[in-house]
Amino acid sequence: MAEFQGKIALVTGTSGIGLASATRLASSGATVLACGNDPSANAAFDKVAREWGLSMSARRVDVSVEAEVEAAVREVVLRHGGLDIIVNAAAVHPFGTVLDTSVETWHRCLSVNVGSIYLTGRFGIPEMAKRGGGAIVNISSVQGHACQQNVAAYVASKGAIHALTRAMALDHAAAKVRVNSISPGSVRTPLLSLAARTYGGEGVSEEEAFARFGAAHPIGRIGEPEEVAELVAHLVSDRGAFITGSDFRIDGGLTAGIGVK
Repeated sequence: MAEFQGKIALVTGTSGIGLASATRLASSGATVLACGNDPSANAAFDKVAREWGLSMSARRVDVSVEAEVEAAVREVVLRHGGLDIIVNAAAVHPFGTVLDTSVETWHRCLSVNVGSIYLTGRFGIPEMAKRGGGAIVNISSVQGHACQQNVAAYVASKGAIHALTRAMALDHAAAKVRVNSISPGSVRTPLLSLAARTYGGEGVSEEEAFARFGAAHPIGRIGEPEEVAELVAHLVSDRGAFITGSDFRIDGGLTAGIGVK
């Protein structure tokens, strides 16, 4: 497959959905620079690139820091000649109500989950416009639609992504930059592993917790990062050329009903 031959992509997040999206795009011909702040995840990302022979690499970037994101965008443009695709998958997932979430944690969550989208757009959209347009996908969550208890900062950030996506889509449609968001349900990622450790209960294995999470989805299981990556690929491809300003739930039917098991 060479659907993305000649396309240049910037991906935030080097594990989970970020890794799967980068791999999917690179497998179809794209050149990908991924930004991540976790050295071990970045190393694992680069190992996948070597083993699969893909044109993708990881760079250590704190995606909440303006100068670091600006430098990453500059690097991808200088090294590869431009920018066509941005996938914003980086996220942190603190637990807590507004009463027990520290101010520092609140600001960190919003600056990573939402601020990084602002920054990649601020520096990336002008480069996309130079190439006649581009496509951005922001990874949100079903928690931005219907939330659990004890995740105030996280759900605030995911709801904000939906609103920011709409604003970006409207503001930059004339430049032929399309912007959409995806709201996954439970997907096998490091963040879901954190949830398994937090809510799984004593003596419950990660896979047992995942099975319980999956049972809440009408389809009967959790999702895989590669399934989300397929939706990402569709939205950034020419097949999605008439799609902008929308959110797409990929949640195994979780939010289709009025309650959960």
